[in-house]
Amino acid sequence: MEKSSLYSVLLTIFLFGCSSSNIKEPDSTQFVESDSEEIEQIVKDPNASDYWDNAVLVWSDEFDGTTLSNENWSFETGNNGWGNNELQNYRPEGNTEVSDGTLKITAKINTDNTIEGEYTSARLNSKKSFKFGRMEIRAKLPEHKGNGTWPALWMLGSNIQTAGWPLCGEIDMMEYVSFKPNKTHFTIHSKANNHTNGTEATSGAVELETIEEEFHNFGILWSSEYIKFYVDDIENIQFIFKRPANSTVDNWPFSNHFYFLMNIAVGGNWGGLEGVDPLIFPATMEVDYIRVYQVN
Repeated sequence: MEKSSLYSVLLTIFLFGCSSSNIKEPDSTQFVESDSEEIEQIVKDPNASDYWDNAVLVWSDEFDGTTLSNENWSFETGNNGWGNNELQNYRPEGNTEVSDGTLKITAKINTDNTIEGEYTSARLNSKKSFKFGRMEIRAKLPEHKGNGTWPALWMLGSNIQTAGWPLCGEIDMMEYVSFKPNKTHFTIHSKANNHTNGTEATSGAVELETIEEEFHNFGILWSSEYIKFYVDDIENIQFIFKRPANSTVDNWPFSNHFYFLMNIAVGGNWGGLEGVDPLIFPATMEVDYIRVYQVN
């Protein structure tokens, strides 16, 4: 009995040992590598050389037909100076036209006594907003005749109604003042960087000799890490604003949704810095298209 019992105990230990050796703990190294590879497939690196090659068109307005799309645009109106002592009265009609494949925004000297303001113009806001992507607007600026116009293609944070400006953030894809012909400017504004205290982040004046005579593509490459401004081609980068290492809502409000604005201002703190020549009106900016591409 004793030998038989001892034999049974030894057999049990042997079988238990064999069974335990077949239960393997997860290989933590293999698990991390597998998970890492999966993440790399989902989260693409905005700094990769081919990152923007994968961008696909998600929204556009080609301005075909004869009417402005009510689904895409709304008019912002008023003659309150717009925070810059501007002279124009923005109206919902009489200053825009869609024809021959382009949108035309025209600033006019006011000869109608029933309309308030010395000048009239239009300011369009997109009804759709976007977070990150390649944004491109193809446009031709008003013929240069003299000082006083201030056309812009730009973006504002969609939270402007609650956060206010400049905390909402602003991206100026193209700004032009006619007292500086053949030049354009690219600028970002935030609470930490804005023109009211001289801390705006800007390209300064960029030479573009045919800006008033020919259509050009004004675009940004906007990711979680940077905003890059280009002209005509995405390789022709003119200005880069990188996300600060210690980013906050004050210095990087650019991880929220933004909407587009297109307008021609008259005069103002910058546009009217060297006066307004009433003989230059009407002044028309033409927009061929606006397109948004995003990386899936």
